[in-house]
Amino acid sequence: MHKSVQPVPVPTGCVYVLPSADFSDSFAVDVADDALDAPAAARRAFAEPPRWITGLLGLRNMLVAPLGLKTNTETEPADDKRFGLPLVASSRERVVLGMDDRHLDFRVVIDVERLRDTTRVTTTTLVHRNNRLGHLYLAAVMPFHKIIVPALLARLNTTAENVSGPHG
Repeated sequence: MHKSVQPVPVPTGCVYVLPSADFSDSFAVDVADDALDAPAAARRAFAEPPRWITGLLGLRNMLVAPLGLKTNTETEPADDKRFGLPLVASSRERVVLGMDDRHLDFRVVIDVERLRDTTRVTTTTLVHRNNRLGHLYLAAVMPFHKIIVPALLARLNTTAENVSGPHG
């Protein structure tokens, strides 16, 4: 995990985003950018991920397609490629990404909070497992999740030029 990205307690207000969630975790990073809002943070962190993450997601899509699970190409509207995941809700303080599938429903919540000398960006993952496949799937992806989310959040402490390219 990147030094500047830390696991934190799930913010209380996030439970309302997916009240049925039976798994949740949160990571936070402090960013020296007092103009950063949630949509910009979501774009910088999640859009156009590094090649190694894109490769892992491609492998995931290949493995789950025969199981009838949704892939990014099936769920993301062609005109809304801003965040890399389907957009559920957006405001200056919070962006909610996610989707519902037969095995599980998930939401990724990106919150931006102004602190005294910094801006804290917290990413919370909420999952409701719908069946046994959802439990197995989450267990299989969890080791990757614990690496990928902090790596994406760490991108917020780099310059916009460094994260906007296709290679991350």
